[in-house]
Amino acid sequence: MTPKKDMNGNYESSLNDWSYQEKLANEFISVVYKLFYDKSIELALFRDQLIDRSASVILYKHSYAENIIDRPLHIKDSLKLAKAILHSDIGQSRIDIGRLNREWLEERKNFLDEEDFINYKLKHLKKSKIKPFKPRDVILYGFGRIGRLLARQLIIQGNGNQLRVRAIVTRGNDDLHIIKRASLFRHDSVHGPFRGVAIENLEEKTIYINGHKVLMLAASNPEELDYTEYGIENAILIDNTGVFRDREGLSRHLKAKGVDKVLLTAPGKGDIPNIVYGINDKEVEVKNERVFSAASCTTNAATPVLWLIEKHFGIEKGHLETVHSYTNDQNLLDNFHKKYRRGRGAPLNLVITETGAASAVSKAIPSLKGKLTGNAIRVPTPNVSLVIMTLELKRETSIEEVNELMRKASLEGDLVRQIKYSTSNDAVSSDFVGEPATAIFDSPATKISQDKKTITIYVWYDNEFGYAIQVIRVAKLIGGVLRPTYY
Repeated sequence: MTPKKDMNGNYESSLNDWSYQEKLANEFISVVYKLFYDKSIELALFRDQLIDRSASVILYKHSYAENIIDRPLHIKDSLKLAKAILHSDIGQSRIDIGRLNREWLEERKNFLDEEDFINYKLKHLKKSKIKPFKPRDVILYGFGRIGRLLARQLIIQGNGNQLRVRAIVTRGNDDLHIIKRASLFRHDSVHGPFRGVAIENLEEKTIYINGHKVLMLAASNPEELDYTEYGIENAILIDNTGVFRDREGLSRHLKAKGVDKVLLTAPGKGDIPNIVYGINDKEVEVKNERVFSAASCTTNAATPVLWLIEKHFGIEKGHLETVHSYTNDQNLLDNFHKKYRRGRGAPLNLVITETGAASAVSKAIPSLKGKLTGNAIRVPTPNVSLVIMTLELKRETSIEEVNELMRKASLEGDLVRQIKYSTSNDAVSSDFVGEPATAIFDSPATKISQDKKTITIYVWYDNEFGYAIQVIRVAKLIGGVLRPTYY
């Protein structure tokens, strides 16, 4: 009988402990929102968003951290550190509470208390040291898969303090167009419902989204609109249509009054700067240039990992095979298509097609020019893709060395926002829907040849959401509204 009594006691103790942890998590959420709305300070946990997250999700994120840093993070410590930030004179910024929590565990003996620790670690984020900036207006030209995700995240993330969605331009803005666009914004079969308010106003031709009155405009040609009529000035226009890819076509947007810069959400042709944020963003002259590209989703996934491999091992040659979810470019059922194979039914077939990712990577990493080949297979899944890279290296290595390189890169350095390290042996594509990291490195899948110089690595990416987050980073860069960070 004794074991049963002990088990019952453990059961009750476990429940009580969880209830206590949830209380702490809810208090933590309250502090997170005070920081966000009152001080324009956004907290993240190893780059994962904490705004609009439940207590149980936040506790899970703390628990999962043990897989990456080999020790648990405790919500009570995150709460104390968040309160210390709230009581400090830190200015608008984005701060990784996961990193701070880990460093607090390792270094707490060196400080009087949490506030002493925060004042030391975040001294570069003091208000007096941060240069203020004005929010920039944003126009979304096109409102498809990427356009709608951009609108969602720009509104949820920034609270209007960095980028403000002022207008959405589509082919029509009659009542039916606005009603249908608003409905598609609210409901998404892949990413779920919008967690907020999105109400169309047909008289004003707006959609009211969490306090943002977003104009719904119609245009047949980029240059025909005068955005200044609606109070929109010095705006960043994000072209999500893919109709214009070269400088001549995209520059047509600049003829419209109120537009200052244009950002394409596809690979740009010719001399347009293709920015892979985290890799070559510091090399682009953003002040004088007016037309930019955020490259492709696959390029954004492959480039950070290839950059690390090239830097640490050197790459002789390699092949990139993209296993990509089907897109609106394909047909649901067999029908005519201008490209080979894409006319066959997307939900029914694996479709071999081309990708420009291999050549696009060399634009961001010039040392890889001519060394990579690439191809793609479109598969019957609606979202999340995988790039498989087989690389011949310049020196011998091991699975352990490659994986540790990626693990460290996910925790510290310039690529922490782009690379996430996955340790799950059971991970599948749907696990990464809504993942903000550009590249999720699947560590259990890493392979190496007997000569120890040829490796095969697997990198997942949410080709919609993860890419949209990269686009937003580029928009903030060219708009001059990047907040200082502690990652």
